[in-house]
Amino acid sequence: MSVTEAVLARLEADFEGATQTWLDWLRIPSISAQPAHAADCREAAAFAVARLAEMGFTAGLRETAGHPVVVAHHPGPGGDAPHLLYYGHYDVQPADPEALWHSPPFDPVLTDGPHGRRVVARGAVDDKGQVAMWLGAFRAWHAQTGSLPCRITVLLEGEEETGSVNFKPFVVANKAELKADIAVISDTNMWDIDTPAVSTSLRGMVYMQVDLKAASRDLHSGMYGGSALNPINALTHALGGLKDAAGRIQVPSFYDGVRDISTRQANQWSALGFAEEAFLGNVGLRIPAGEAGRGALERLWARPTADINGIWGGYSGPGSKTVIPSEAGAKISFRLVPGQDPKGVVEGFKAFIRARVPADATVTFSVFGEGPGIEIPTDSRFVQAAMAALQDEYGRPAVLIGCGGSIPVVETLQRELGLDSLLMGFGLEDDQIHSPNEKFELRCFHQGMRSHARLLGRLGGG
Repeated sequence: MSVTEAVLARLEADFEGATQTWLDWLRIPSISAQPAHAADCREAAAFAVARLAEMGFTAGLRETAGHPVVVAHHPGPGGDAPHLLYYGHYDVQPADPEALWHSPPFDPVLTDGPHGRRVVARGAVDDKGQVAMWLGAFRAWHAQTGSLPCRITVLLEGEEETGSVNFKPFVVANKAELKADIAVISDTNMWDIDTPAVSTSLRGMVYMQVDLKAASRDLHSGMYGGSALNPINALTHALGGLKDAAGRIQVPSFYDGVRDISTRQANQWSALGFAEEAFLGNVGLRIPAGEAGRGALERLWARPTADINGIWGGYSGPGSKTVIPSEAGAKISFRLVPGQDPKGVVEGFKAFIRARVPADATVTFSVFGEGPGIEIPTDSRFVQAAMAALQDEYGRPAVLIGCGGSIPVVETLQRELGLDSLLMGFGLEDDQIHSPNEKFELRCFHQGMRSHARLLGRLGGG
């Protein structure tokens, strides 16, 4: 029996213990967005520190201007063993609206589903469950061998769900300590419950707000209608031109740097057999939207988007109030692909709006976030080790997929530390992250933990 096989046997023997650790962590309502839960965030961080210390890590809390960061180091076998930086986050989204939960969001329950048992709780998969997988792999290696086969640094933040505002400066200030060979992140999905995946691209994002101000006060629509500028009319007219009839975004220079996918990549994605009708049907839709002439996965993973996320102004309460409002606003997000310049998109959107609003309106912009799309090399020994570990566990090849979402820390680690990321996730598209009744399949948790144990063995020669 190899060392890795012995570790996997130990993992099986202690599976209930690893699961209980995960459930105990889920009971801590570490909601980073709500100041009332600041103490809970600290408790969740301290919980992780205690578990890491039990496995031989030198671990502690590091203060920031916001919630603390967990930093832990394990020397492993020393020497020239690979040095892996494991990143995750202990904070979670608010549970609102709680009335839609079938059970209390911070009282995890095991329920039955199509794939067997699942855990339902806020943070079940995003990201406590996925972090608990690799903590469980560490635990099995430590219990079986008394050490770990690689040098390990653990970095857990408490503000991922609120934009990592204080985490990024922390990384910059601690570059020397956080240097490693690769960042390992489990905050993405599998292809399906039977098919493991490694994500090789992430879309970036620009998130903005535009505000239009017209009259000095709200106006009577009878007395001023036909003469006074209505900022809602003006704003919706401008935003209505964001896309043409074919779905192409009309912001100046928006497509600068955007590349078509290769024939090889198109063939790989086509072979996945993605059923867009079923994908949309799961959320009550039927008709695909987006750029005409582009494949479904290309639109989801490799094409940029523009979406109005919220719009407001005037009166929207019960009954009627016939006013011409004095101001209106909207929030807009752009998902970007590798090659696009976020700052260029910001300036292009400003020019687009200014060219379309009347001279009598005052327009202001706020930028809440900007980050580029990311491509991850697939020919590194770390990706190849992950592909082999996943095939060992699942008995079928892992697939290389894109991700339409954004994980800002990936760009931060690449830019500030020079680290590529290994995105080996075990979530499913129906896990309902950020929604009521978030869940994580016990099978995904189990095989994810085993896959991380196998990855450590492959990289550490076990």
